[in-house]
Amino acid sequence: MVTIRILGLDPGLALMGWGVIDVVGSRLTHVAHGVIATRAADGLGPRLMMLHRELEGVIAALRPAAIAVEQAFVHKDPSAALKLGHARAVALLAAAQAGLDIAEYTPNHIKKCVVGSGHAGKEQVQAMVRRLLPLSLVDQADAADALAAAIAHAHLSGTRARIAAAIL
Repeated sequence: MVTIRILGLDPGLALMGWGVIDVVGSRLTHVAHGVIATRAADGLGPRLMMLHRELEGVIAALRPAAIAVEQAFVHKDPSAALKLGHARAVALLAAAQAGLDIAEYTPNHIKKCVVGSGHAGKEQVQAMVRRLLPLSLVDQADAADALAAAIAHAHLSGTRARIAAAIL
């Protein structure tokens, strides 16, 4: 069977969670995870450059074939939504530069796929990620959300492949 490596991202300007899994058939294996942190005092441009540089490093070191990025949802604070949009753009740019297949999922879709409820809390997502990837020992919410995005992509891309095979 073929191993597919997926990078999941939970974009944010202050904290960008990332997580990498390998998928062989229906078996998921934790590879690595972490959080890229920036400081507000550094200003927008340098923070975006740092996110991009760190994300390029993760992609170069772990060599995923695909990336699953959590989509932004509308915030009540337009400024926060704009900052999140900048961080997402950096993530999409780094993925495109690396030639990765890019998938985007809403937070509710990811939660529904991983937990079974689209309105699950962060604690529920972390608990389910720990159950699905017991060797991950993930303790950061942003990294757990990123791993959840990768898990959701693994499930959803497998389903799409089976549907495509059945149609042919």
